[in-house]
Amino acid sequence: MKKKNFLKSDGVQSFVASIICIILGLLIGFIVLLLINAKGAPDAMLGIIKNFFKWKSGAKKMENFGVTLVKTAPLLMCSLSILFSYKVGLFNIGVAGQYVAGACAALYGVFGLHWNWLGCLLLAALAGAAFGAISGLLKAYCNVNEVISGIMLNWIALYTSNMILANYLTPGRKDTPELASKAEYSKAIIPSLGLGKLFNDNKYVGLAIIISIIFAFAVWILLSKTKFGYELKATGYNKNAAKYAGMAEKRNIVVTLAIGGLLAGIGASLLFLTDFSQWDCNQTSVPAMGFNGIAAAFLGGLNPIGAIFSSFFIQHITDGGSNVDLTMYCAQISDLISAIIIYLCGFTGLIKYLFKSGIFSKKSEKDAVNANAEPAAKPVEPADAKVTDDTSADDTPAGKEAETPDNVADEEAQASGKGGEQ
Repeated sequence: MKKKNFLKSDGVQSFVASIICIILGLLIGFIVLLLINAKGAPDAMLGIIKNFFKWKSGAKKMENFGVTLVKTAPLLMCSLSILFSYKVGLFNIGVAGQYVAGACAALYGVFGLHWNWLGCLLLAALAGAAFGAISGLLKAYCNVNEVISGIMLNWIALYTSNMILANYLTPGRKDTPELASKAEYSKAIIPSLGLGKLFNDNKYVGLAIIISIIFAFAVWILLSKTKFGYELKATGYNKNAAKYAGMAEKRNIVVTLAIGGLLAGIGASLLFLTDFSQWDCNQTSVPAMGFNGIAAAFLGGLNPIGAIFSSFFIQHITDGGSNVDLTMYCAQISDLISAIIIYLCGFTGLIKYLFKSGIFSKKSEKDAVNANAEPAAKPVEPADAKVTDDTSADDTPAGKEAETPDNVADEEAQASGKGGEQ
């Protein structure tokens, strides 16, 4: 029985490719730090990698660990939105606008409708799905590329959200009120379920991170274990073949981007309904969370389970950038390192190809020789080999002389001689 090569596993290849990208990204980032200021480069890189581990107090470590988890939840949802659409052959660059639409809807549910957290979360999901469905409809029925429509909708969502939420600002403020500021708003805070106590009474840690992980497993099951997921992936591989097979390819495109928008919208609600962050109504750029989801999706090998760990890592080094000495480096140095890792994620496919082509697998010289050797020649039987059958190769009866051209000629000559004598 042939032994299966461990490195041939697709999951192992994705994991190794991601680790290689991370190591190369950190190495290139360290070189950039050296070029900017060689003296502080080691401490700066160590601070980015350590993040909350820099604290000597265990309580402080757990508290800041909780902060990273709070911001990982929306990032994970955005990465799920990206990879879900990508599995169906669509690049959901509009995830940033869907995220913004979800944030606006969730906060409108708080300040305008005075709903609880679950109602606001569902409203955010619908808003994100609606923006995703718009891109899907344009793609399916008008043949508009989802990248173009997604980018346009990003800005539409941003400025529309600023106008809507500005109605709930107190005079002189640019940020929406904190949810804990009024009793009627506080019911919209996602419950902690006692998880905050595990992180030094960090009140922001709660059900949000659990919800995001549940969605990661749900997406994995949907894509890998259901007929609906198979149809979606088949549509992504070949839209015309899916149509020929009887699948509703246009419906699948719309549904895919709608689900992607739903995931992004829920991701926004998981951040703003924890009361960790408030919406800035004066911002003129789309939140980076949607674009960071692209990095997390590809770094996780486009696998929903891998996205859990890659999202945490991206957020970990992003938060670690706050440890950089700002007298030597700018605060965005961690974003630069993240961007380098994102760029290198584009080579994960190449690394996996190298694995599959066998370049990284070691073969012995003997195996290589055997593989290239010509097959052994088949032995030739001797000419005088005895025929064990009762008949010869040309079906001549045993004991009877085979007729040859010479024998036939002699018989004809004798026959003609007899005829002359008569």
